[in-house]
Amino acid sequence: MLDNPLGDLSRAVLCTVAYADIFDYPLTALEVHRYLTGVSAPLDAVNQALEGRLFMRIGDYYTLPGREEIVSIRKQREAHSRKLMRRAIHYGRILGALPYVRMVALTGSLAVLNVSNVVDFDYLLVTARGRLWTARAFALAFNRLTRLQGHTLCPNLIISENALEWPQHDLYSARELCQMVLITGEEVYSRLMQANPWVGALLPNAFMNSGGLSSKPQELAPALQSLFERPLRGVLGDRLEAWEMNRKIARFTRQHGYGEETIFNADVCQGNFDHHRSWTYEALEKRLQQYVTPALAPGANVASDGRVAAERHTETERSNLPINEGIASLPLRLRTSPSAQRERGSQ
Repeated sequence: MLDNPLGDLSRAVLCTVAYADIFDYPLTALEVHRYLTGVSAPLDAVNQALEGRLFMRIGDYYTLPGREEIVSIRKQREAHSRKLMRRAIHYGRILGALPYVRMVALTGSLAVLNVSNVVDFDYLLVTARGRLWTARAFALAFNRLTRLQGHTLCPNLIISENALEWPQHDLYSARELCQMVLITGEEVYSRLMQANPWVGALLPNAFMNSGGLSSKPQELAPALQSLFERPLRGVLGDRLEAWEMNRKIARFTRQHGYGEETIFNADVCQGNFDHHRSWTYEALEKRLQQYVTPALAPGANVASDGRVAAERHTETERSNLPINEGIASLPLRLRTSPSAQRERGSQ
C-alpha cells in the first residue's frame, strides 16, 4: 500500500491529463481512469482528484488550466475521424490478408479519433518469422493503390513474431499498445499483450483488449496468404527477403533522422525518423514544470512491479536533470537500460 495515496494519485492524474494535452485531447473522467499513469485507483477516487484546483471541467471533459479551447478541437476532430474509421478498418483488413502479415492494428491519432487535417492511416503490423521485409514490400505495394484514392497508409512499426516483446518499457510505448485498435490477428494480439506485462505497471487500469474488429476478410486471409506465400517459401523466399532487407536498411541508414528512435533488422522495422518519442517527452516535461505545484513536487519513480517509491527533488535539481531523468521524477515510465536497447538494435 502507498504511504501517501492522495499525493500519488494527484500526480498520476496530472501526468495523465498533461500527456493527453500534448495532442490537444481533453479527457473524460473514464478516460483519465483508464490511462491513469503508474497508480491503480477506483473511478471515484479519480473523480475526486479531478475536482481539485489543477484542472478545469468543460462539460464531460477535463483540461489543464487555460486549455479549455481544446474541448472544441477534440469534438471537431472526433467527427472528422469517425468518417475515416470505416475506410481505415477496410484497408487494415486487406493488409491483414497480404502474404506473411499475421496481425494488423490501427495506431496513431485515428485510433483515438483525434485526426487533424493531415490524414495518414497508421498501422502496426506483425509478420511471420523471417519474412518481415517481404511483408512490408506487399504492404507498400498496396499503399501505392490506396494513394490513388487519396489515402496514405503508414505501417510505421512492423515487427515479426520473433519480436513481440517491446524493446522500450516506457509510457510512450505503453500508450501506443493500449490505444491501438485491433483489426486482424486476435491470437497474435493476445501473445503480444502477454509478452509485455510491464504495461500493467505503467497503466494498471487500462483494458488492453479491443475486442477485435475483423470478420469475413480475416476468415479469408489464410487461404489468400497460403496461395501467395507458396512461391516464396524455401531458398527463393529467403534470398528475396535478404535482398529486400539489405537494400532498404542501407537506404534508411542514410536518411535524415536515422538514430535513437529507428530500428532496422530482421525482426523490427521502426522508422520513427521524426523522433516522436523525444518530442512527446519534451512537451510533457514542459507541461509538468508549468503545472506542478509545491504540494506535488515530491517525485516518484515507477518500479517494475508497479509500486511507487518516493524520491524528493528540489526544483533546482529537477531543472538540471536531463529530460528523461526529469520526467522520471514523476510516476511516468519504466526505462530499459541503454545496453538492452543496443542489444535489441543489433539483432
